[in-house]
Amino acid sequence: MLRYLTAGESHGRGLLAILDGFPAGLKIDEDFINTELQARQAGYGRGGRMKIESDLVEIWSGFRGGISIGSPLGILIRNKDFKIEELPPVTAPRPGHADLAGAQKYGHRDIRNVLERASARETAARVALGAIAQLLLREFDIRVESWIESLGGIMIGETSEDERLANLRSSLLNCPDPAAEKKMLELIDRVIRDGDSLGGVFRVEVSGVPPGLGSYSQGDTRLDSRLASALMGIPAIKGVEIGLGFEASSLPGSLVHDEIIVAEDELRRTTNRAGGIEGGVSNGEKIIIRASMKPIPTLGKPLKTVDLKTGEPADAARERADVCALPAASVVGRAMAALELARAFLEKFGGDSMEEIARNYTGYLGGVKLL
Repeated sequence: MLRYLTAGESHGRGLLAILDGFPAGLKIDEDFINTELQARQAGYGRGGRMKIESDLVEIWSGFRGGISIGSPLGILIRNKDFKIEELPPVTAPRPGHADLAGAQKYGHRDIRNVLERASARETAARVALGAIAQLLLREFDIRVESWIESLGGIMIGETSEDERLANLRSSLLNCPDPAAEKKMLELIDRVIRDGDSLGGVFRVEVSGVPPGLGSYSQGDTRLDSRLASALMGIPAIKGVEIGLGFEASSLPGSLVHDEIIVAEDELRRTTNRAGGIEGGVSNGEKIIIRASMKPIPTLGKPLKTVDLKTGEPADAARERADVCALPAASVVGRAMAALELARAFLEKFGGDSMEEIARNYTGYLGGVKLL
C-alpha cells in the first residue's frame, strides 16, 4: 500500500517526507521533481517568501543510482528562511486560519506553534511526493495536468488543447486564456492596493486512466471520494467537484449520464459528464476534478479579532503571505491527484517491482476490452 507522511514547520529547518510502498525499478527524475516545486512557487500575487526560497529536493533514501529500490523514499526540502526560534509570539488569531481552533485544541498560548505547521509551506513536500507519483503514472501513459479556471470571479474562455498547452508555457497564473489572464492580473494589482486577497477555482485533468481503479464496495474505497478527500486536504480548499459536480443537480438525467458506444473496438462514452468515474470506479475516460479555493485569510488590512493575551479586541496578526495562491494550489492539486491515483493504481496492479506491475497491467488490459 502506497502511503506518505510529511513533517516540518514553515520557518523550521526544512520539510521532510517519507513515501512508503513505492516499487523498485523506477528512474527518479530529480529535474522533473524540482520543476514541479518551482511551478508551486511561481504565480503572480505570491508573497515575499517565494523570493527567499528556491526549493530543491534532496532524496535521502530508497534509491540507488537514480533508481528506486523498493525501500521507503525519504526526501528533504531545506528552508532558507530558517528562523523559527527567533520569531516573536503571536496572540491575535487570524479569522479563517487554523490559529484559534488549533490553539484551543492543543492548549497553546503562542499561536506560532499552530501557524508554523498549518502553513501552506508544507505543501512543497507533497508536491515533491506527487511528482514522484507522476513519474510512476507516466510509465503507463497516465498524465496529470492542472490549470486555473476562474480567479476572483473572472472565468476563462474556451481553448483547444494545443492553445492551452502553448498558453500555459508563458502564463504568470497557470491560466490557459491570455485575455482572461490579463483581467486577472489587473484584479490582483487592485486587490494588493486594497490590502485584500483572492481565491478561485482550478481544474485537474488526468488522461490515460484505465477502467477499474477504485471500488464501489465501500464508501471509503470509491475513487471519487478518495480524490475529493485528497484535494480537500490542501489548505484553503473549500469544495471539490468530479465531472459536472454541482451542475448535475439542476439537470435532468438525460443531460447528466454518459451514453455507451463501441469506438475502435472499445467500449467508450459519448460524453464525459461523470468526469471519468462511475460508481466510485474509473471508467476509462478522462478524470476531471475542480477545486474551489477561498481567499487567503492573512490580509494586508487585517480583520478584527481578540488578543488571547489581553482578552481585548485587536487587529488580526499579520504574517508574510500571498495575495493570491491559486496558481500554486493548482500545482498542489495535481500532486495530490497523482498521489491518490498512484495509490489506486498500485492497489489494482500492485507488485514489488516495475516489471511485475507492467506484467499485471498488460494482462489486465488484454482482458478488459470485452470485445
